Amino acid sequence: MNRTPIPFRQRRLDWLFIFFFLINFFFITYVVDLEQLVISDPTQYRQPAWPPPVMLKIIHSYGSTYDPLLMARPQWWKQTIWLDVLFYGPFYFAAILAFWRGGEWIRLPAIFYSGMMFADVFIILGEEIAGPHATPHLAIVTALNLPWLLLPLLLTARMWKEHPFTRLVSLEGNPGLLPVENASSSIN
Repeated sequence: MNRTPIPFRQRRLDWLFIFFFLINFFFITYVVDLEQLVISDPTQYRQPAWPPPVMLKIIHSYGSTYDPLLMARPQWWKQTIWLDVLFYGPFYFAAILAFWRGGEWIRLPAIFYSGMMFADVFIILGEEIAGPHATPHLAIVTALNLPWLLLPLLLTARMWKEHPFTRLVSLEGNPGLLPVENASSSIN
């Protein structure tokens, strides 16, 4: 018995994770979160170089209408934003590559990320429910945050398997099959 890579096109669940990582990398972490760091007072600021004005309008409109915590920016909240920018952003980039190519080295970082993300969002939703910056639109805010609670749990389940991107195959009857060590690292 030997292990062979599972082509990305056959790993349908991984498509969901890559989509999630892309949204987080390109929109949440380096647009929404950066806005939180470069603008301390969303009611009075000068236009920064990044994020673009149209994105600021969307973020501030959502925050003003639905999510007071997004606009209040207490210090503990900013700490979660710094985690996102400094830790999660690089993780998303690495995870996109690893999931695309089937790099099993991402297993432990993905499990660690999942626990951290679940804890962060769980705490944030606690504030949204009963804190000084509780939202009057709990159903909408919870629904929009739900992917950041559920996908980390799903990711943990996916990465719990020791070899999430390969499968066992028998070399008997497959004489042309290369062992995993000699197989190409590019899986498509």
